[in-house]
Amino acid sequence: MPAERRVRVEVEGRELELSNLDKVLYPASGFTKGEVIDYYTRVSTALLPHLRNRPLTRIRYPNGVDASFFFEKNAPASTPDWVRLERLPSPGSSKDREVLDYVVCEDLPTLVWLANLAALELHVPQWRIGAEPDLMVMDLDPGAPAGLAECCGVALLIRERLDADGITSYPKTSGRKGMQLSCPISGRQSAEVVSGYARRVAEELAREVPKSVTAQMARRLRPGKVFIDWSQNNAAKTTVAPYSLRAQPVPSASTPLTWAEVEAAAEGEPGAVRQFPAAEVLSRIEEYGDLMVDLLDGGPELPLR
Repeated sequence: MPAERRVRVEVEGRELELSNLDKVLYPASGFTKGEVIDYYTRVSTALLPHLRNRPLTRIRYPNGVDASFFFEKNAPASTPDWVRLERLPSPGSSKDREVLDYVVCEDLPTLVWLANLAALELHVPQWRIGAEPDLMVMDLDPGAPAGLAECCGVALLIRERLDADGITSYPKTSGRKGMQLSCPISGRQSAEVVSGYARRVAEELAREVPKSVTAQMARRLRPGKVFIDWSQNNAAKTTVAPYSLRAQPVPSASTPLTWAEVEAAAEGEPGAVRQFPAAEVLSRIEEYGDLMVDLLDGGPELPLR
């Protein structure tokens, strides 16, 4: 086995040792670890505000997206002492731990350190540390032969329904096959209240358009429909962060969308919405800025009925 090739760099005053920058992590496209680090460095201005003060779950692919991977919540033993850690309860821990030391990624050195560990996917909860949820997520999962176009059609129905309650929604792709709508909310209601509201909306739409929408988790009910997964608002669950890479053959990322793009896709315009690759995501930020920046400002309380 050849020795690991290491290089020392300084990032915003922190010294890091990067390894195997030419290692291919996306074999189908030849995308290397060095390119992963470059992507996360360049997207950091848009990404980091969406990670700030949220415990981070990472999905690591040390030998690339075609090899084995693992979820990581607890900070690894080699974590630098300058990385922010928060000890928090961990319901459902795979190792039966009551608490874990979560990494909180709030600066570029931490993000580069994580990218060097091949933490390709970054997932966060809908709440900030010590607070109630300030986000509600409507996760849209298409059952084949339904796809992104059908998700966009359902997203428009959800937008209209939420608008009636004064709730603003912001669309993004998942980076895999579906999409999500993220809604800024007050941060003064529990996850149970948020999940309950999302469930009511999902079930209402499933009754209105039963041929297109299901609000039930049973996979046998999903073919040809879009599953509105309201359960993503459970306090123990996480959602892929905007701009996070995904472990797909091509290095796609969870990409914020304009509503005009969603409308065009729902009307059948080819390619209006797709799972965008990393390079295109960076170009979109140059063109649009962060389309989800308004998520950071909070929002209204959800109606209880």
